[in-house]
Amino acid sequence: MDFKSLRFAKTHEWAALEGDVCTVGISRFAVDQLTDVVYVELPEVGDHTFVGESFGEIESVKAVSDLYAPVAGEVVEINEQLLDDPTLISKDPYGPGWMAKIKVEPGTTLDHLLTWEQYEQQIASEGH
Repeated sequence: MDFKSLRFAKTHEWAALEGDVCTVGISRFAVDQLTDVVYVELPEVGDHTFVGESFGEIESVKAVSDLYAPVAGEVVEINEQLLDDPTLISKDPYGPGWMAKIKVEPGTTLDHLLTWEQYEQQIASEGH
């Protein structure tokens, strides 16, 4: 997946919209800040997400952090491989490390999220 075509939440989640399904994960920057990911708690299929609200947790050797939904909708699939091997997130957060697929309302866009360039500026302005 070309991460430069993704959209990013200020809380470091990424989103890729194809039709009415949005794939969600966390950015490489977030993974690097967390260091070694040891556990992930994902939503259940059928759960509803709301923009900016927690839909799971990610735990590293350093910290436990909430995962925030970049879009509203219904969880239609989770990456069950992460439950057995959360290190996939560290290895490739834009590929096998994706977290959930969320079915969104027709006409939903990702315009409220940052482009790659805007996200890079945010990271730089935070002093990282």
